Amino acid sequence: MNLTKINEYPKYWAECYGIAPFLPTTRKEMDALGWDSCDIIIVTGDAYVDHPSFGMAIIGRLLEAQGFRVGIISQPKWDNKDAFMELGQPNLFFGITAGNMDSMINRYTADRKLRHDDAYTPNNEGGKRPDRAVLVYSQRCREAFKETPIVLGGIEASLRRLAHYDYWSDKVRRSVLADAKADILLFGNAERALVEVAHSLANGQTLEEMQFIAGTAVMMRELPAGYKEIDSSRIEKPGRAMQMPNPYATEEVCETNKKEQANAQPVQQVVHIQPSRHDSKSTAVRLPSYEKLRNDRILYAHASRVMHLETNPHSSRALIQKHADRELWINKPPIPLTTEEMDYVFGLYYARVPHPSYGKAKIPAYDMIKTSVNIMRGCFGGCSFCSITEHEGRIIQNRSQESIINELEEIRDKVPGFTGTISDLGGPTANMYRLGCSDPKAEANCRRPACIYPDICKKLNTDHKHTIDLYRKAREVKGIKKILIASGVRYDLAIESPEYIRELVTHHVGGYLKIAPEHTEKGTLDLMMKPGMGKYDRFKELFEKYNREAGKKQYLIPYFISAHPGSTDDDMLNLALWLKKNEYQCDQVQNFYPSPMCNATAMYHSETNPLKRVKYKKREDLFVAKGERQRRLHKALLRYHDPVNWPLIREALVNMGKKYLIGDRPNCLVPEEGSDAELTPAQRRGSGRHGAKRFATKHPNQPDIRKDGKRNGKPGGNGGNRPQNGNGNGNGNGNGNGNGNGSNKPSNGNRGKPAGQSSGNRSNTGNAPGSRGGNGKPASRNGNSNGNGGNKPNRSRSRA
Repeated sequence: MNLTKINEYPKYWAECYGIAPFLPTTRKEMDALGWDSCDIIIVTGDAYVDHPSFGMAIIGRLLEAQGFRVGIISQPKWDNKDAFMELGQPNLFFGITAGNMDSMINRYTADRKLRHDDAYTPNNEGGKRPDRAVLVYSQRCREAFKETPIVLGGIEASLRRLAHYDYWSDKVRRSVLADAKADILLFGNAERALVEVAHSLANGQTLEEMQFIAGTAVMMRELPAGYKEIDSSRIEKPGRAMQMPNPYATEEVCETNKKEQANAQPVQQVVHIQPSRHDSKSTAVRLPSYEKLRNDRILYAHASRVMHLETNPHSSRALIQKHADRELWINKPPIPLTTEEMDYVFGLYYARVPHPSYGKAKIPAYDMIKTSVNIMRGCFGGCSFCSITEHEGRIIQNRSQESIINELEEIRDKVPGFTGTISDLGGPTANMYRLGCSDPKAEANCRRPACIYPDICKKLNTDHKHTIDLYRKAREVKGIKKILIASGVRYDLAIESPEYIRELVTHHVGGYLKIAPEHTEKGTLDLMMKPGMGKYDRFKELFEKYNREAGKKQYLIPYFISAHPGSTDDDMLNLALWLKKNEYQCDQVQNFYPSPMCNATAMYHSETNPLKRVKYKKREDLFVAKGERQRRLHKALLRYHDPVNWPLIREALVNMGKKYLIGDRPNCLVPEEGSDAELTPAQRRGSGRHGAKRFATKHPNQPDIRKDGKRNGKPGGNGGNRPQNGNGNGNGNGNGNGNGNGSNKPSNGNRGKPAGQSSGNRSNTGNAPGSRGGNGKPASRNGNSNGNGGNKPNRSRSRA
């Protein structure tokens, strides 16, 4: 295959302008650089932070390194076109992205409630980007300069490239490319496709001549000549059972060789790969049209399944999907970047700080990742609720050890206020660095959605020696005092390399290590494509063993998902009982968030299982918690210890015929109504306004408080008209003016936890920096309560 590396293209003529300290965001900054125009303008929904964890910075600096003049329009006002004309008309194209997160996930919780913060905005201010930002930005750019090409990219466009179920409108929507009326869409991390598109436009090619670039999607009037079209129902027909060859099947034991297998010495397994019957270079798979999918949920599950089988960048085929009278053409995914190319991207110049125009304003997402290092991309875990594989791919793209060490030194030297602590050395998963298939031929033809489910593939290299060596080299860097691992550890991989767990526990855990079993029940775990609890128990055993050896007290923080498709009330109850038995009280609970394109979202919409062949008859129907009350119940069961949730749990237990779980016995989940367990500590002591019932003293010199300061209907004796200090009927100032409790303590509800983690710790999301959870964005949601205390903060429990 003739593939030009992204660092080997001839430079565009504008390279003579050199490297900008920051990519310009105003005309004044352009003038200071001596530019009369921009070649490419990137419009983004995030604040401009010149750091390699922010998409606009990587894309902007990569294009700058190709010789192009790149401008940034960050979080523009979208009510008219004026902000989109700030930098003038770009010579080549507008590049549009919603930002590091899908704009709808960024703006709404898993319960469709409005968020009032935004970690990617100065001062954590919400509302600085529109809903469905890609559509709005595209419309305004088209209004500003009608003839300028529009190129879509980023997580929002990537995961909405096909007709997709939209959780917020509860319907199937068209491809974002069709709705935005853009010219081309780039999916995935997209460096390879972006560089090719930019140079092709610079060389005078038209967009019609760029319809077959890997990692892109375009709209066509008619199908291209020379391609053989296969209907997706021929690959896997919904309805009639049809046995199809498994492209990654293995045959280890058969009737004729059982005895030989039993007596044979263990040898390396030979995996025979069944190549595709169709040439991926000249074959395209037709998916059901948007018009059919919007009215047929079973057909939608079928289309989702076929799409997930066509994700191997080496052997997948193009996808076609009709939208009215136009054809959506999705080319196969791009070839992953080599280590040399990854080093090139991360070795570009980055200021590593927010744009100076923000002054001293805090950008929470930047504060979270400013001292973290991304060492790899991609994930072969294939979790059905996560979209990382659909966006970044299943093949791991690694940086070299030298590149990573260089970035550590750069953080030490350039990040203001660096204290010597690296907050993370990871990626989508902490421990997939330099892991992958040991057989290139198998990797090129495999269509498995995951390499470690239901079991770890025997072709997968699970040796963590490269990661261990990297950790040790990183600790030797001068000025680095501590390196933490904040990315989630895939524990089913880690137990294959106990030495890795020892290294992790001894040097890189800051007291708590987060891992994600997600559930305890096998049926739900199978739908999640997650390992059973036996592997979690094994990891916990090793974790505790190496803690004892290191003389440390460190703890595992397990993450769980509530209301996942297929998880019944009984499943959630069993999970809650497991939590109580193991003395876990979850402060951070993730309610399932149906993000576009992931398998679990297809389960949620179709209420069937797309991990198996989808059929109209005799299909595997799933229970799906959809109503607000049902989802609240599942979330409440994970927070069984919170008294706020007890009434809902009690009602559910009675309805389920499990009233025996209500009470004060050790095996009960929640106490009975009115029991002492519902009392606050002050109530149990019989003190304070929540303590013993108030009563009036009969001392003749004191007024009867039951009669507003009058005793026996007459003015009180000595002090009958004095204010009742501390008992309060006023405005919360602690001097008898309280709003009900006679003191002045502000309540700080959530202890400053990352937002999205009281309702979710992971995403499908996208790809926030250093995080995979609800939405992964940092924030501090404070539940302020009027007149609820004295002069010190009352740190209450976080409530789900």
